[in-house]
Amino acid sequence: MEDLKAGGGRSGFSERVLRGGTEPDPRFTLANERTFLAWIRTSLALLAGGVAIEAFTADLFNDGLRQSVAVLLLVLALLIGGGSFFRWLNVERSMRRQEPLPLPWTAPILAIGGALVAATMMVFVLARPF
Repeated sequence: MEDLKAGGGRSGFSERVLRGGTEPDPRFTLANERTFLAWIRTSLALLAGGVAIEAFTADLFNDGLRQSVAVLLLVLALLIGGGSFFRWLNVERSMRRQEPLPLPWTAPILAIGGALVAATMMVFVLARPF
């Protein structure tokens, strides 16, 4: 629950975290929140994928490959999940100050990490004997 002053501005913890500015249109704040939740869903999917690789592919992959792919997925989940909060906060601050929105550093991390997982699996598939 938000701690609002009588004049409509934020106070307390919210003001310290958001650091001033004016309230943006609620639609933009809600869109920022939906984007945050999408990053969290992506993080949870990566987490589930890492757990599934480690738990269910012991007979398919050798230990090194299985652990490498699982750890890469889990690290991506950690970075995307943690980074999504800071992304949400920086976008909220930018909107309050009417500044340009920051570039998402989580997107290139996700793209590069996903490409590494795909490349690792492709090498495994191509090198695997029939």
